Amino acid sequence: MITDIIYLFISGAEIAFILFIAIMVFGADKLPEIARGLGKGMRVLKDATNDIKKEITKTAERNGIDTSISEDVKKELNKVKDEVEDFTGSIKRKL
Repeated sequence: MITDIIYLFISGAEIAFILFIAIMVFGADKLPEIARGLGKGMRVLKDATNDIKKEITKTAERNGIDTSISEDVKKELNKVKDEVEDFTGSIKRKL
């Protein structure tokens, strides 16, 4: 919910203006190539991040470090997040 409000404060008109400027600078024929390159770069970054996470988890388990505490913390944070969303949802409905 909060991410919907904060999401870069960019409206549709501003996105259209940014796209117009990008077309003017790079040309319509280069935009798909640029977007494809950005997509591949983001995918490589995501894969590298996942590999690092797996390696850290594997090393922690090999050295006998308990990694289940992070899962417990995530569960508790999700519970609190759900409770806050339920509470703020009732407030938003009253406004």
